[in-house]
Amino acid sequence: MRSRSRGSIGCSVSGNNKDKDTGGFRRALLGWYDRHRRELPWRGTRNPYRIWLSEIMLQQTRVAAVVEHYRNFLERFPNVHALAAASEDAVLAAWSGLGYYRRARMLLRCAQQIVEQYGGRFPRKSEDLLVLPGIGRYTAAAIASIAFGEPAAVVDGNVERVIGRLTGSELSEPQTWERAQALLAISRPGDFNQAMMELGATVCLPREPRCAECPVRKWCVAQGEISRARASLRQKKQEIWCVLEVRDGGGKSKVRLVQRAKNAALMPGMWELPQWSGPTDLLTGLATWRTFRHSITTTDYTVRVLRDTALVGAPFLAKGKWIGVDRIPGIPITGLTRKILKAGNIISGITAEER
Repeated sequence: MRSRSRGSIGCSVSGNNKDKDTGGFRRALLGWYDRHRRELPWRGTRNPYRIWLSEIMLQQTRVAAVVEHYRNFLERFPNVHALAAASEDAVLAAWSGLGYYRRARMLLRCAQQIVEQYGGRFPRKSEDLLVLPGIGRYTAAAIASIAFGEPAAVVDGNVERVIGRLTGSELSEPQTWERAQALLAISRPGDFNQAMMELGATVCLPREPRCAECPVRKWCVAQGEISRARASLRQKKQEIWCVLEVRDGGGKSKVRLVQRAKNAALMPGMWELPQWSGPTDLLTGLATWRTFRHSITTTDYTVRVLRDTALVGAPFLAKGKWIGVDRIPGIPITGLTRKILKAGNIISGITAEER
């Protein structure tokens, strides 16, 4: 009986890309991608600005949460020149709701450098893209391969998982990059990279992979089995209270907000609702308007919101300022604050992430 061909892909991934079965793997994956890829607003373009923007937004953020932000961001900043000319507050306001705000600040710095040093044209090679702020090896390879056709493989969490299952082993980071490069379809590097990421995002899932739907199953050694060698980080849990106060003045609605310190370790300079995480004696007997679940990095928050409640002497209200609702789209607010304001119909629009 002839042995299964799935072992040969492990050989080719290890560096021998002349293995005849590697061509079959590439054709199967690209054929599947052509037929089944998701229609996303950054697909079908070779515009490096749009590709770069999508890749930065997608870092540590779900696709469903990015789509609306991506479209809105492009409306405000349609090209790298418009972004480079913007203020940091304007960029943070457009980014609000995506979290990890350092990405937005680096995005602005990168745009300014591209305009100042390259006349608004993105470098075409991944090695040149790497010197720009906020662009690492993965992002540089993604831009160079998709926008300019450079044969540079990408490795993100999805690709790492796919390759780990194909080979049936837990590889080091250098080994994973080496195998990704060996697999790469030189004729269609951008599409192949996106196909590998798409496979990991929609079929080769972390839990309960859809092996029956996998176009490259016959090349897979693990067949869906997952190494448990890496222990998952346990989320910390914390309870906080927020106060949503709205008042009318001069025919305009205003909301009390607090600005985080410019040197704060988390979300510096962002505006948020007054919040409290200390002893709750002051809040005893007050009715909670809404309770939210919210996660930031490794902490899961239970957020209890009081609405239009008079808290005499409450220390966390002292630094609050009344901000006109019409000004909110132009200032950077935290994702939690955006979620609460939308739930209270103070601002409009509910994203997929916030439902």
